[in-house]
Amino acid sequence: MTNDSCDTIKIGIVSISDRASSGVYVDKGLPALQDWLTRALKNPLQFEPRLIPDEQATISATLIELVDAGCALVLTTGGTGPARRDVTPEATLAVAHKEMPGFGEQMRQISLKFVPTAILSRQVAVIRDQTLIINLPGQPKAIQETLEGLRGSDGESLMAGIFAAVPYCIDLIGGPYLETHETVCKAFRPKAAQRLPRL
Repeated sequence: MTNDSCDTIKIGIVSISDRASSGVYVDKGLPALQDWLTRALKNPLQFEPRLIPDEQATISATLIELVDAGCALVLTTGGTGPARRDVTPEATLAVAHKEMPGFGEQMRQISLKFVPTAILSRQVAVIRDQTLIINLPGQPKAIQETLEGLRGSDGESLMAGIFAAVPYCIDLIGGPYLETHETVCKAFRPKAAQRLPRL
């Protein structure tokens, strides 16, 4: 199957950091998100990147802007801890039409395999209109682990990452059909929801 046979997907990627957005250090969140999504998805991708400070009103406005721009998926990174300036979950919930708590639960389960402080993370996922919005961790390594899941030394899946459920979720809310490279992330769909491979 070639990329030409897949739906083009518009994805919003948002890195939320006071210091990176003010130029104190180079942002690593946007490159990490774009790299992983490019490897994982067969679809032609159109990214809408944003680098913004930890300001609740700005985060909410950015999420609404990306939904209104037609993004099927919006991924954020940063601002999900317990610190005073960490307001990404509050800003995300403020624009939600539906909450999807399973995503945050699974991300914390994955991260707890590595650090006990994963219980301090407050990532949430929501639906607004026909867009799925997910808060991810702030570190590139944790972004990959939570999206992709955990594998053993033989490459076998030990724990599913959250992205395995993303394509079907987007199907259910009326979005485009996402197709993944199974070597990176095998999307799960019930048989009735699967499209036949196109030549």
